[in-house]
Amino acid sequence: MWVYNSVFYQIYPIGFCGAPVSNDGKCVPRIRKLMDWSEYLGDLGVDSILLNPIFESDNHGYDTRDFKNIDCRLGTNEDFAEVCRSLHEHGVNIVLDGVFNHVGRGFWAFKDVQEKKWDSPYKDWFHINFDGDSGYNDGFWYEGWEGHFELVKLNLQNPAVVDYLLDCVRFWVEEFDIDGLRLDVAYSLDRGFMQRLRSFVQDLKPDFALIGEVLFGDYNLIVNDSMLHSCTNYECYKGLYSSFNSMNLFEIAHSLHRQFGADQWCIYRGKHLMTFADNHDVTRLASILTNKKHIPLAYGLLFGMPGIPCLYYGSEWGQTGVKAPDNDYALRPCFEKPMPNELTDYIKKLIAVRQKSDALCNGAYKNIVIQNHQLVFERHSDKEHIIVAVNASENAYTACHHDLNGEAKELLSGDTVILDGKAELPPYSVQYLSLPV
Repeated sequence: MWVYNSVFYQIYPIGFCGAPVSNDGKCVPRIRKLMDWSEYLGDLGVDSILLNPIFESDNHGYDTRDFKNIDCRLGTNEDFAEVCRSLHEHGVNIVLDGVFNHVGRGFWAFKDVQEKKWDSPYKDWFHINFDGDSGYNDGFWYEGWEGHFELVKLNLQNPAVVDYLLDCVRFWVEEFDIDGLRLDVAYSLDRGFMQRLRSFVQDLKPDFALIGEVLFGDYNLIVNDSMLHSCTNYECYKGLYSSFNSMNLFEIAHSLHRQFGADQWCIYRGKHLMTFADNHDVTRLASILTNKKHIPLAYGLLFGMPGIPCLYYGSEWGQTGVKAPDNDYALRPCFEKPMPNELTDYIKKLIAVRQKSDALCNGAYKNIVIQNHQLVFERHSDKEHIIVAVNASENAYTACHHDLNGEAKELLSGDTVILDGKAELPPYSVQYLSLPV
């Protein structure tokens, strides 16, 4: 499956393209800006792009009005089809945000219910009670997503709703040739719907990828052979930054072993979860890390550990951004052009190494040395054996272990290193040491 060996680049198009926060009804082909970045993405080395909502919506994209038209603030379907052709020509797979749990109040079927009430053929598309009223004085109560009544929850147990959504997915594949979907709030979605979706897309496009947004719980419940291929690994997202901030790398080492270690009780061995340092919903890495010298180390760890790495646009050059209550726009800025720097060059090296490495993409995981400021672990497949060594301290460190033996090639620098039961870790460093299998 192509997605298991990919490196993703995530973009929130409404912010990235500089569109107004609220839908002003003016059609401007802002989405074509992505074509100006195609060469940059190719040079960076990413081979997949994750686009947050692009379809017609009331405001932020997750309040959809129409699943079959690109948001007018971004342009037309023809504009986006051309963008997709350009990305594919540069070898970039395209994954869209599938927002299937809820729609906006401007969604055409909900507006029909507002107008016709009981007489609307779409009243059962939502969770409605005509004995109550909403905060908007609609003349009926409806269920909103987690108390957000601008987001009207769809009834995914209604076959007509499921058929409509699957028809939209077919349309996206036929019109834009997309390669996968990120399922918004997958933890809230009806599992029968996800099973139907998996079967549908497999018939439609056999290598079509489904990635779920999951914040908590047992990922195995929805990442399996009948539902999703992957989901967001929020446990390791938290461990990634807090391990550095608390100078306690035992935290991320524990999470990685719990998830991917060799013990029988390790829960996600063989699965490829989506890993990330930040995204459109959380404070950026460059703002949340207290020691800025740890920024490249966090990326070195991210690209060395199991999973499907995903970069959030701008963070590859250290963009800052702090999440504020009920205001995510500081996290979703517009950039006129890429602003690469030394961090970007370093991440390019990490991407290049990972994409050539079977062990880093698919190998087993084993902790070797764990200290508060150091973590050394092994990634091993039938084809390759790599030691990932992280030193978060301002001081050099000598890691000692019987597995640290032989002549190794350090993949980021190209240097040859002789290991004789120990490895020398410079201050604030990450090494990828390739040993004979």
